[in-house]
Amino acid sequence: MDRRDFLASLGIGAAVVACANCLQGCSPVNGPNDVPAAPTNVNLNLDLTSTANKALNTNGGYIYNGGLIIARTSGGSFIALSQACTHQGGTVQYRASNNTFYCPVHGSLFAADGSVINGPASRPLAKYNTALNGTVLTVTS
Repeated sequence: MDRRDFLASLGIGAAVVACANCLQGCSPVNGPNDVPAAPTNVNLNLDLTSTANKALNTNGGYIYNGGLIIARTSGGSFIALSQACTHQGGTVQYRASNNTFYCPVHGSLFAADGSVINGPASRPLAKYNTALNGTVLTVTS
């Protein structure tokens, strides 16, 4: 093998390694079968005067707790959904401007009731019941 062939082989090998690393970065952290299950037997009591929950005192605010995303809509009502996107388990975010939940990993969009608006997710987020009693928000299955 002469120098030219050696350098060409070296370049091809480096390109293969670089492409493999790029493609690996596009693969899911969790496979489609590794999406965390939606929490069951939920019975949370959230004190809205607590610093940990203060985001819920503002319309459009949201928090994560026990595998749930709990949001306060622009109208002041509360919504609780499972926080893991059903596509590949990314953590969804609340978008108060249009009352939706968005997964930044691959762009899935969910309605306030958890139903899929845009994929790639094909299954809805689990929805939970909310009830406000004074300054305590209760979230249940």
